Amino acid sequence: MKIPKRIASAVINSLKGGVVPRTGLPYITVGREDEIKALLSDVDIIEDGGASFRFIMGRYGSGKSFLLQTIRSHVMDRGFVVMDADLSPERRLQGNKGQGLATYKELVRNMSTKTRPEGGALTLILDRWISAVQTETAAETGAAPDSPELSAAVERKIYEVTGALSELVHGFDFAKLLTEYYHACVAGDDDRKGRVAKWFRGEYPTKTEARHDLGVNIIITDDDWYEYVKIFAVFLKKAGYSGLLVLVDELVNIYKIPNSITRQNNYEKILTMYNDTLQGKAHCLGIIMCGTPQCIEDTRRGVYSYEALRSRLAGSRFSRDGIKDLNSPVIPLVPLTYEELLVLTEKLSDIHAQLYGYEQTITQEELVMFIKLEFGRIGSDSHITPREVIRDFISLLDIRQQYPDMTTAEILGEEKLQFAGSSDNEDGTDPDFAEFDI
Repeated sequence: MKIPKRIASAVINSLKGGVVPRTGLPYITVGREDEIKALLSDVDIIEDGGASFRFIMGRYGSGKSFLLQTIRSHVMDRGFVVMDADLSPERRLQGNKGQGLATYKELVRNMSTKTRPEGGALTLILDRWISAVQTETAAETGAAPDSPELSAAVERKIYEVTGALSELVHGFDFAKLLTEYYHACVAGDDDRKGRVAKWFRGEYPTKTEARHDLGVNIIITDDDWYEYVKIFAVFLKKAGYSGLLVLVDELVNIYKIPNSITRQNNYEKILTMYNDTLQGKAHCLGIIMCGTPQCIEDTRRGVYSYEALRSRLAGSRFSRDGIKDLNSPVIPLVPLTYEELLVLTEKLSDIHAQLYGYEQTITQEELVMFIKLEFGRIGSDSHITPREVIRDFISLLDIRQQYPDMTTAEILGEEKLQFAGSSDNEDGTDPDFAEFDI
């Protein structure tokens, strides 16, 4: 498996820091086939003009963000636009001090496409759309590039798109600004283009300023930002993209809000999004939110504390260990198996060796030894996560590379002190590994 050094560096350094890399995910993806298949079935619906809403539920470090980034990379390859944001005390779904608008700004700031995966794709999308309309119209009409006939035909096509948007809530002003952006492009007025982009990013603080600069008497606010996300989804489809996927992580920050009324207002916004996507009020839009079991299932402060959501999201009474309904709104992440972690450590050892330019010599038996030690620690059955295993393993690889005369067993020697004292095996290892298949 050959991997460019810049990608190998991004993968290793991100995982070492406990965060999910934005590039190189296909090189390290293991497991989660069922979850990915379920989410990709939603992607097909979105591409066909429908909408979807899902929660991904898992403990810290269980792979929620990794799964989000995997889906993100896949849908961008299929021509989707992706918006993503992490919630925080300053970024919520609903607020009266700019917290909801801050989330919208973050989503637009992180707007990404296949050709601009790092974000900031708003102006690229608008310019690409206008250029595509001009090229398509020129091919259809055969008119000269600077002819009045071509300009009139292009305007008619622009109005076809903006006219469809005008029927949506706040769509009239959105369409007016799209037209304004087109005229600024034709006139070569970069300053005016910048002002329109500023409005789309939600950066106008007052209606007076927006009216002075652009002639519109409306701005994006805490209360209505989600309506503009729905408009963006329809526009992007008409602009030639497959649809829009919105990814919201760190839902736990709503759970942490101390004021119960504020929490309920945020859960009400989630209910609005959920109902819109399932009732056909939103089109070409997918929303995925990630949270811990506590922040979703807690009936006192979590999502389930809002009865209208709890009754819609509660899992099937027929689900149990080994039987899970991946078509339900909430997808619970189960731990990776020992075999999947073994494959992951093999991949990471290859990438690490390529990054630092040494021959990979760690054996499969040594990898199994490492995994046994990780899961032999006290409380590992309920508390250890892939994030911790990965960080420990990269640390092991770093030490092996820096101390080539030491064996893996010598490096891991101190870890034996952390085995659960109540183990059933005389050698101190976890009996659950007795049948570990290598």
